[in-house]
Amino acid sequence: MGSEGTLATILRAELKLMPTVKQKSMVVLGYDDITEAADAVPTILQHSDPIVLEGVDSQLIYFEAAEHIGEEARALLPEGAGWLLVQFGGESSEEADRRIDELLEALGRTEHDAKVNFSDDPAKEDQMWKAREAGLGATARPPGMSDTWPGWEDSAVPPERLGDYLRDLRELFHEFDLGDPSLYGHFGQGCVHTRIPFDVVTAEGVAGFRRFLERAADLVASYDGSLSGEHGDGQARGELLERMFGPEIVEAFGEVKALFDPRNLMNPGKVVMPNRLDEDLRLGTDWDPTPYRTMFQYPADDGSFTRATMRCVGIGNCRSQEGGVMCPSYMVTKEEEHSTRGRARLLFEMLSPHEDSPIKDGWRSTEVRDALDLCLSCKGCKTDCPVNVDMATYKAEFLHHHYKGRIRPAAHYSMGWLPLLARLASRVPRLVNRALSAPGLSTIGKRAAGIAVERDAPDFADRTLAAWWADRTAGRTEPDPRAATTVVVWPDTFTNRFEPHIGRAAVALLESAGFDVVIPEASVCCGLTWISTGQLSVAQRVFRHTLRVLLPWLEAGTPIIGLEPSCTAVFRTDMPEMLPDDKLVERLSGQTRTMAEFLLERAPEDWEPPQVRRKALVQTHCHQHAVMGFDADLELMRRAGIDAEVPDSGCCGLAGNFGFENGHYDVSMACAERVLLPAVREASSDTLVIADGFSCRTQIAQGDTHRTAVHLAEVLALSLEEQATV
Repeated sequence: MGSEGTLATILRAELKLMPTVKQKSMVVLGYDDITEAADAVPTILQHSDPIVLEGVDSQLIYFEAAEHIGEEARALLPEGAGWLLVQFGGESSEEADRRIDELLEALGRTEHDAKVNFSDDPAKEDQMWKAREAGLGATARPPGMSDTWPGWEDSAVPPERLGDYLRDLRELFHEFDLGDPSLYGHFGQGCVHTRIPFDVVTAEGVAGFRRFLERAADLVASYDGSLSGEHGDGQARGELLERMFGPEIVEAFGEVKALFDPRNLMNPGKVVMPNRLDEDLRLGTDWDPTPYRTMFQYPADDGSFTRATMRCVGIGNCRSQEGGVMCPSYMVTKEEEHSTRGRARLLFEMLSPHEDSPIKDGWRSTEVRDALDLCLSCKGCKTDCPVNVDMATYKAEFLHHHYKGRIRPAAHYSMGWLPLLARLASRVPRLVNRALSAPGLSTIGKRAAGIAVERDAPDFADRTLAAWWADRTAGRTEPDPRAATTVVVWPDTFTNRFEPHIGRAAVALLESAGFDVVIPEASVCCGLTWISTGQLSVAQRVFRHTLRVLLPWLEAGTPIIGLEPSCTAVFRTDMPEMLPDDKLVERLSGQTRTMAEFLLERAPEDWEPPQVRRKALVQTHCHQHAVMGFDADLELMRRAGIDAEVPDSGCCGLAGNFGFENGHYDVSMACAERVLLPAVREASSDTLVIADGFSCRTQIAQGDTHRTAVHLAEVLALSLEEQATV
């Protein structure tokens, strides 16, 4: 395996498996510095046999805190500025705990020491490991600092010499004016991870990069260590192998290579006869990308879409085969181009100024378009990716440029302009519903509109939420926007024109808590459908109209409640990222709340939600997971006596317009069949199915489940009515 593909291709391998550990316990040991923690590794290995021994320094923890990563884990750290995470296993929890006790006794510590934190709670241990695993993401783009790069990211030395090696490595950092990069890693094996702020775009910087690696190679060799303890040598360190092995052994490598691969076809330029380590850099001295004018402003990326596409550092969390929200299309297709990483790489190549970039036609690229086609725009990567790649935004930006001045796919008109079409349809809803369900006619209409023929069009409501509200409040004086009890319920297109009963339920619930509700009379929209189809100029015009309608309440600071998670997320993140300097947008983002957030924050102290006392299977909307979070909803359900089960289902697969578009039906349903739909079918008949997203409810209804999913507002309002009649 150490030949790294330079000798042969492995077609089949026999693996020796180890039994899994039944029970685990972990102790976190604090030290004054990471080098002191490294000094303790030999003693720990001498007195115990941990299954994991990891080192984490204060720099990594600082970066994670600045990026709001692993907040729960940081609370579990004992005192110190460097830590060792030591995990033991056993047939029972008592056995694992005993091994920790024996280690602490050997170290002269107890579990009550300020620099010790012992845990046999799997949930807490999982939090600690997630914080450790986030290391690469947290150190890739340290806030307020230069970007960091690989090159010397996994050197290794004998564990008994690790502390001294780290001290010498730090001195080398300082000699080259590289600051104090984070040092962490698999300390039990003597392997150190770090990312270093090299200058890789100027000739002087690249020369310094080379000199540093040569000096670092000499340093690790002096410790009888390895240039790479985990990732491999390849081209990045192949040129340095002679410093570690000497010329005779490197010459022998070449002789073996000649026997296996005399024509140098297998992974050429790596390990044996390697290319120079400062050639073929991702950026390099000819890096001079075109500063494109974009619709989103990328405030977290210095206003640069090119820089945004460089966020991905190849960690690969988006290639998860099960569990989590990211990345639904990859979970179904198992193709790299359908992962967040694959798409980010294609976008980077599209914008790259290098002459050897495989993508030559820029924004018009069909390769990039096809890779993005199966992106569901779920925004899972915005939160779950360690470096917060936001592929939904990147896709919208690409579609805007790709189709600029050109005819778009039919679905971009039928689904992208849905708010306007729905407004027209609501004038004669019954007639439209009959036409949409008529055999033959509906099929022709779907094909013309670019809609999957397998999909059923949702029915338009006989009466919109806005019409109901106008009748209900006729002759009333509108509440003062400045009053503490005034709240605006946002009439999104889906609630207003398809499921107004959800809006009515929310009004009832908010009024029961003592609030005076307002629903804007003007026809409004958040612009979501235009964003997801890349019609960003239209989306901006919709934003401006929305801001004009909401102006009195924005100026007064009135809370605005979103019932549809995807629309709420537009106000919280998409609109500010497109118009970051607009003060009204800033207000709207700050004043927008989910219903659960608002009730937990603003309801009177003596208010209690109506008691439901039912079990519920709950589908979290992807945009809520990514932008607002779901903790408030879970807490509100807990207070309402709802025993909530939240399956690790990820995206429902419908994802707004995605699952309705022609060519997406199979992937859409495959996403749903992974976890969500089987869970709904298996739920008992007396278990509620709760899904706040219109797409989620529609997918469940059309997924052969024979169940109707409901919004949390409906559940609470129904219980409110039942309590009122008792």
